[in-house]
Amino acid sequence: MGIYQKYCKEIVDESGALQKFTLDYPDNFNFGYDVVDAVADKTPNKRAMVWCNTENEEHIFSFGDVKRYSNRMANVFRRAGIGRGDRVMLVLKRHYEYWFAVVALHKLGAVAIPATHMLTVKDFAYRIETSRVKGIVCTVQNDIPKKIRTALGTLQVSPKLWCVQAEAEGFENLTRAMEMEGENFSRVETHVTDPMLIYYTSGTTASPKGVIHDFSYPLAHIVTAKYWQQAEEGGLHFTVAETGWAKASWGKIYGQWLVGSAVMVFDFDNFEPRQLAAIINRYGVTSFCAPPTVYRYLVRKGVPDMPKLRHASTAGETLAAEVFRQFTARTGIPLCEGYGQTETTLLMANFRGHTPVEGSMGTISPLYNIELRGRDGAPVPVGEIGEVVILPPENGRQPGVFGGYMDNEEQYRHVWRGGVYHTGDAARQDENGRFWFHGRFDEIIKTGGFRVGPHEVEEVLMEHPGVLECSVFGIPDKLRGQAIKAVVVPCDGFEASRELGMEIRDFCNKKLAEYKWIRVLEFAEELPKTISGKTRKVELA
Repeated sequence: MGIYQKYCKEIVDESGALQKFTLDYPDNFNFGYDVVDAVADKTPNKRAMVWCNTENEEHIFSFGDVKRYSNRMANVFRRAGIGRGDRVMLVLKRHYEYWFAVVALHKLGAVAIPATHMLTVKDFAYRIETSRVKGIVCTVQNDIPKKIRTALGTLQVSPKLWCVQAEAEGFENLTRAMEMEGENFSRVETHVTDPMLIYYTSGTTASPKGVIHDFSYPLAHIVTAKYWQQAEEGGLHFTVAETGWAKASWGKIYGQWLVGSAVMVFDFDNFEPRQLAAIINRYGVTSFCAPPTVYRYLVRKGVPDMPKLRHASTAGETLAAEVFRQFTARTGIPLCEGYGQTETTLLMANFRGHTPVEGSMGTISPLYNIELRGRDGAPVPVGEIGEVVILPPENGRQPGVFGGYMDNEEQYRHVWRGGVYHTGDAARQDENGRFWFHGRFDEIIKTGGFRVGPHEVEEVLMEHPGVLECSVFGIPDKLRGQAIKAVVVPCDGFEASRELGMEIRDFCNKKLAEYKWIRVLEFAEELPKTISGKTRKVELA
């Protein structure tokens, strides 16, 4: 019996597909004690994490190790005055200290604020000031200590500063400090509705918002890990994500440890497809999850053999059908696309027991009650594009959905207008019950009386061998209201030219209904992106 089964009830059909899923947990549930320590006490040598880096360092940590090291860190934090409700920023890339630190903060009842090392001084200043952190733990790489010191120089705050593995001016070495602390730590009582994590959104349309998740959040990722990523007891799951992003919580700790799988962590800076494949093969990774960009480059460079890999999934942006087809043809493994937000856990996916369909987000997670609604708030018919909204359960509490935006109650009320959570994402449902992503709801193109989702056109664009990246949006047009415009980044070996533009337009328009035709096409060396890598269509438009 896996430890996750203590906290949920699941009903599956004969094919293993999840039919119903409900959570049942005590008011004081705390992942640090009730999962990490519970597993460590029962099976201290059970593998929790396999870690390596580009310098050929390697560590294999058991649950017993994670319990001891997180207790030591918790003692360091407590001596520095960090307690229940206090906020601590973690800028730790893929260093193994992240896992010890975040579990330690959970045990203290403190609030972890993961942040990416790619932030600028201005970004750090904004997050430090708005979150009022009491402590910061960071890597010494990428000049992060210097950036944080510079950011603090513009603010009237003085949080406790720690770094890991090496020395940095103005920072205490946490790696050394924890060695001086004991391995025992008495349980701090927390409540499941206490804030546990704050993630900043990527800021595609406005300033980044602090998204607050409570202590029930890890349990909502049971579905993520078991039924989408198909992490398994005794397996090794590898999600490609830096710890500063919510995707790390989706794939590198909570659901995986709950269902009994170890996590693979590769500490690297520059993505190289064959290097990732080598890690998968060297350590026997059984399930793999990465953003579509990774699969796109794998397909472009040639997918290596990965004989031990049994399952592959993707999320974070839309997946081109051509990438799905080529990866599956090469490996025999269909790519299972999933969909969710920083504000939620997994909302839809190509789940276990269902045949994945290229380009589809799959079906709704049994954890959620979801509808597609039009601008009038009414459900839209099958086949029509609507906004993805979440209906709360009768008791009003939906595990996995965030509890608020930090210091922004007005925005929180806005996204919950009408008694439902508005994701702002557009999708349609087909006659088989599957869902198809169509971009942001406010980015739907209205052309000649028709509504077109940008992704419909982008998917066809990505089939052309000369297209590396693309973005589609509407521009003013006197005849149609809006015309469809595409911006394309060409692949190596293809030179941006009028001739190539015409070739790509003709290639796509032959495959598209006339009302979806690309009317204008331009080339760019790169697309404007948020710090999380999402295309900023507002800048292109």
